[in-house]
Amino acid sequence: MASGSKKVIYAALLGNSLIAVSKFTAAFFTGSSAMLSEGVHSLVDTGNQILMLHGLKRAAKRADKDHPFGYGMELYFWAFVVAILIFALGAGISLYEGIKHIRHPEIITDPTWNYVVLGLAILFEGWAWYVAFSEFQRGRGKRSFWQEVRHSKDPTIFTILFEDTAAMLGLFAALIGIFFAQYLGIPELDGAASVVIAIILASVAVLLAIECKGLLIGESAGRAVTEGITTIMCDDSRILRVNELLTMHLGPKDILVNVSLDFADDLTSTEVEAAISALEIRVKETYPDVRRVFIEAQSFIAHARANPRPQPSE
Repeated sequence: MASGSKKVIYAALLGNSLIAVSKFTAAFFTGSSAMLSEGVHSLVDTGNQILMLHGLKRAAKRADKDHPFGYGMELYFWAFVVAILIFALGAGISLYEGIKHIRHPEIITDPTWNYVVLGLAILFEGWAWYVAFSEFQRGRGKRSFWQEVRHSKDPTIFTILFEDTAAMLGLFAALIGIFFAQYLGIPELDGAASVVIAIILASVAVLLAIECKGLLIGESAGRAVTEGITTIMCDDSRILRVNELLTMHLGPKDILVNVSLDFADDLTSTEVEAAISALEIRVKETYPDVRRVFIEAQSFIAHARANPRPQPSE
């Protein structure tokens, strides 16, 4: 998925960097608030894609003494930073520009620039959106859109997809605002379009922050993987009971598994060691994303005493 993630990011980076220059040029010659907001939007998106590439590079670092589980979760951190930047810079500046031009409207001198740039931007952004959506669809299966967002552990894919979706919506908002500001002779509508763009960006930023927060604080491997690992353990005749199974994503393709097993009482220590080794190999072969497996041999009673269930608060 790393190569797919980079392809999506590079496509968005190329499109946004070219579009940002075009939008700022059009805003300079026409004085359009909506076009200026769109330029800021594309500039922020360009910076975000650079941050995502930086996150991928950092996440690929090998584990060391200070970070024995690797740097995979750095990708989640940088995705969270992207969400903050979209909210603070993209939405904040767009809202400021919109309110300023509503209070002090400026007549758009030559909207032709805006229409040409917006038309080209829709084509380029549409291409980048299609690349991101195609990559997103590839791993979706039968899950719905929102189920896949919740299921996905690779923030680069849905972050870029959300950004590109916001970009497309923002472009249409700017196009409609500029058109009606000129057609109706109400320049305030240009500023109103900037406010709409700000709302779109703020909404996307909140959605991204919520999804990235879950990944950042640690999410399980998902029901299919946990149930599959449990089945592997239960199918082994040497296992009496699975006391507890804990999983956590340390990266999009890096799962940590910790399991407590109650082994048959008649097994020798050598046989328990052999069982643990065989189970670890089988889990990793069945689920390649599982990088680390820690198996603890413990009786059910001892495990229950060591890990009492918390009592519900009154």
